[in-house]
Amino acid sequence: MDTRKNNHGAEATRQDKSVDIRELVEIIVKALVDYPDQVRCHEVEGTYSCVLELEVAKEDIGKVIGKQGAHADAIRRIIHAVGGKKKRRYVLEILEDK
Repeated sequence: MDTRKNNHGAEATRQDKSVDIRELVEIIVKALVDYPDQVRCHEVEGTYSCVLELEVAKEDIGKVIGKQGAHADAIRRIIHAVGGKKKRRYVLEILEDK
């Protein structure tokens, strides 16, 4: 009986938390780079979509993009999945010039 109460409480807590996609991208990227203090992600909102502009240190661009774009593609897939749940389209742009 206590187990049901705990499981139900855990579900209620999970549903109350809202995912901030900008923070999620920053957390993921900071784990990849050498200069995490220079990671910035800005949201530019539109009617149906949102552009996430990611800025990193010049030395870290390759780490964020990955071999053949593997890291960038994986991050884009994650934000696409979250966007589907929120019924919103997210686009990740990695800015090269600072």
